[in-house]
Amino acid sequence: MAKRFDLIVFDWDGTLMDSAAAIVSAIMAASRDLNLPEPSEARARHVIGLGLADALRHAVPDLPEADYPRMVERYRYHYLARDQELSLFPGAYEMVEELSAAGRMLAVATGKSRLGLNRALELSGLGPFFHATRCADECFSKPHPAMLEEIMDELGVTRERTLMVGDTTHDLQMARNAGVAGLGVTFGAHPREALEGEEVVGLLDSPAELVLWLRKYA
Repeated sequence: MAKRFDLIVFDWDGTLMDSAAAIVSAIMAASRDLNLPEPSEARARHVIGLGLADALRHAVPDLPEADYPRMVERYRYHYLARDQELSLFPGAYEMVEELSAAGRMLAVATGKSRLGLNRALELSGLGPFFHATRCADECFSKPHPAMLEEIMDELGVTRERTLMVGDTTHDLQMARNAGVAGLGVTFGAHPREALEGEEVVGLLDSPAELVLWLRKYA
């Protein structure tokens, strides 16, 4: 399997950025603002990685359709109040920098909005390293394969030479649906036992393990 990938596509929240707890907190706070029952932490974590509308639909099933715009506004208010406090996982910046220097094409496929991803790329300083990005408000949401298919088409890389790295079942199911290899990390939103049921080339328990795996195989 050594050096089998030319393109590495990363999820953002829970894979590169340590933001899962902030997302869960914002979902719960937005629910309180609308006087709705708070979802459990497990339920709120499960929807991370989906587009925002899909995530809220699953996390807060009692939300009336007419209240979606208000819920989205309150979620964004609470999340943006904290997003400048968020940080990349340890070693994530150096990992991306190293992969770029080694000549790998890099991309992001995320459930964030375009505005949200652009803000995160600027705040983290990672923006210049990525050759392509896709967001949930410009593509079908995960686990649909559209994000990966569009990225591969844009960069001219085959599915056999593409790796998707993510922390949720949504990421790994998207990889499977696109016919690309999926690499799971267990330090983000979804627990190891959930990821163990998906097709993966590896399942890694820490950012340091991810760095070592990519250095060896990518």
